[in-house]
Amino acid sequence: MAARRGTDEMRDRVVLGEFGVRNVHTTDFPGNYPGYEDAWDQRRFEEAFRVDVIREEGDTLEFDMVGIDAAIANAFRRILLAEVPTMAVEKVFVYNNTSIVQDEILAHRLGLIPIRADPRLFEYRNQGDQEGTEIDTLQFQLKIKCKRNPQAAKESSDPDELYFNHKVYSKHMTWVPLGNQTDLFPDADFRPVHDDILIALLRPGQEIDVLMHCVKGIGKDHAKFSPVATASYRLLPDITLLQPIEDEAAETLQKCFSPGVIEIQNINGKKVARVANARLDTFSREIFRHEGLKNLVRLARVRNHYIFSVESTGILPPDVLVSEAIKILMGKCQRFLNELDSVSME
Repeated sequence: MAARRGTDEMRDRVVLGEFGVRNVHTTDFPGNYPGYEDAWDQRRFEEAFRVDVIREEGDTLEFDMVGIDAAIANAFRRILLAEVPTMAVEKVFVYNNTSIVQDEILAHRLGLIPIRADPRLFEYRNQGDQEGTEIDTLQFQLKIKCKRNPQAAKESSDPDELYFNHKVYSKHMTWVPLGNQTDLFPDADFRPVHDDILIALLRPGQEIDVLMHCVKGIGKDHAKFSPVATASYRLLPDITLLQPIEDEAAETLQKCFSPGVIEIQNINGKKVARVANARLDTFSREIFRHEGLKNLVRLARVRNHYIFSVESTGILPPDVLVSEAIKILMGKCQRFLNELDSVSME
């Protein structure tokens, strides 16, 4: 029975020790463990696999993906970062720029401003196309000039009072429809995601006059096309108390973990520690600094339970990004199957 428990731990848990991590490799392939049926079965996979949405607030989504391998989890993460398309500034036509920001730096800053435009409405622009069309290009104009405020107090030294338009923000970018885009997108509100992104500072007489072309692209080509500020995952923490921990030891144990992980209960006049919510822990492994406690706690992570955190840049909601990532992964799998079918078996 002990051997069976040890095998189950090796298969299901990644264990964190004082000087290393155990059971980090996937070992559930057919024939590796006598008595275990590890051959892949679609029915068994469908029964075990699930996705639980934990929290969705604004541009942030946290969800659990249970019953998959690390390779699949990492595929979702990489697709979210690099293969879900967005619209971003690709070409900047500078007609006048007398600010202290050089043309190439200005173009770079404009390129990194997230644009609120659904990329699913547009096609990829042909390489070498300089003009663009209504189906593959969004055009924005930034035309602004700094002037003195004649009503400003003479003793004032605040630029906000002395000058008009001395701060150039993303809100000053205006959409200029191309072709029949007004008819194609009658309810469209193409604009930067945030209005308060500072682009440049001007002084009286300085001006910026540029025209921008936004095109569809993916983060694999340039980071400006990445639709997420961050997309990451971690394994679900699993903390086990191997024996009762009471009184001062319980209080010390509580301080070793993130707030909310360990709870102290009063049982028969004694303070007794219990694991309240292991999910909150970040595994600092502070417990191993205490000789009297380090052998009383097992730190582990559930091997096939992934906690995903997706933070959108605001171009698309995070739930839409996840569904688009799934569609892209499905397309990759289908192309692979088609390639296998097209290759003649020798």
